[in-house]
Amino acid sequence: MRRVTELLKNIGEHAGSWLYVIAALLAFAEAAILVGMVLPGETALLVAGYFCHEQVLSLWIMIPLAVVAAIAGDSVGFEFGRKFGPGFRRSRLGQWVGEPRWQVADKFLHRHGGKAVFFGRLTALLRALMPSIAGMSGMPYRTFLLWNAIGGLIWATGCVLLGYAFASALHRVEQYLTWAPIAVLVLLVVVAVVLHVRKRRRESVGS
Repeated sequence: MRRVTELLKNIGEHAGSWLYVIAALLAFAEAAILVGMVLPGETALLVAGYFCHEQVLSLWIMIPLAVVAAIAGDSVGFEFGRKFGPGFRRSRLGQWVGEPRWQVADKFLHRHGGKAVFFGRLTALLRALMPSIAGMSGMPYRTFLLWNAIGGLIWATGCVLLGYAFASALHRVEQYLTWAPIAVLVLLVVVAVVLHVRKRRRESVGS
């Protein structure tokens, strides 16, 4: 566990403020250029939250940056879907995404309407595809932007704060793991002594 924290610390020291740019770009690109099909943006924001806890980044800068990047990325995905969606869906990259995934996103949007943009943001399978599907469907951008902004605010803030909380928990676990082997050894010795004493008592009673 200590090796993990040391590795993350080294990354933070070398990357520094570039972590703002990396995390924001990945959150933006998740739906804008479907990077989320390979690397979910939430992973980058979780890591960013960890570095906020380690004071490599500022929590009060990272959260607004993540929210803006998430909303902007989905807006680009919406415009892309509105202008190029059908052709892209038939393209080689669209086929790589897979028709079953497109159909799941289609059905979800038709079932929930504008709210699908919000719920899609919170669903790993739909997050990268929903903005493009919404653009293809002819949804008014004003409707999309409302639900996209709400979802982006909750999702981006939640991911960064979750990473922050994880860092705190990781340090606690590391502390416990440092003492855990000693505690287990002491417990085993105590149990062995108790069992030995009981055995001797039974033998003395039997004799």
